Amino acid sequence: MAAAEPGMKQFNGGGGAAPDAERGRFPHCVVWTPIPVLTWLFPIIGHMGICTSAGVIRDFAGPYFVSEDNMAFGKPVKYWKLDPSKVFATGANAWDTAVHDASEEYKHRMHNLCCDNCHSHVALALNLMKYDNSTSWNMVKLCFFTLLYGKYVSIGGFVKTWLPFVLLLGVIVTVVLTLHLR
Repeated sequence: MAAAEPGMKQFNGGGGAAPDAERGRFPHCVVWTPIPVLTWLFPIIGHMGICTSAGVIRDFAGPYFVSEDNMAFGKPVKYWKLDPSKVFATGANAWDTAVHDASEEYKHRMHNLCCDNCHSHVALALNLMKYDNSTSWNMVKLCFFTLLYGKYVSIGGFVKTWLPFVLLLGVIVTVVLTLHLR
């Protein structure tokens, strides 16, 4: 981890709280859930939110709307636990302030599936808090980090994400093989 710049405080808040999928609480986490049809075709693409230090989920759910504890496409099936000691923004409770400020900003934005979406909302929160001493968070980086470091909340979450893709792939392979064997 890079050293903090002069005048920058590191936030060492309550990072010990563990995710609790049953209660829907994921403190200091990025959460992810599949989007029907889109995730069936591309399993790494889904809907993303960021949680407060208390585990309350905030997600950019549509034009001019950031939901709280009610993700647009259902409960999270995957989470990526972040380390609050890697927050380099100044001010008291920098994590929650950044999540709040990003949410307030996105309450005034139009949703765009490709360019300004839920991933962008999470990236703004991480940039505002200077997570990992970086302000270069973006939706592509978040997509791959969630794929690499995210954990499924249960076997059911894994199945919900990958089974439709595998079934669709199986149908396509069966049709192609059937047509080539004639």
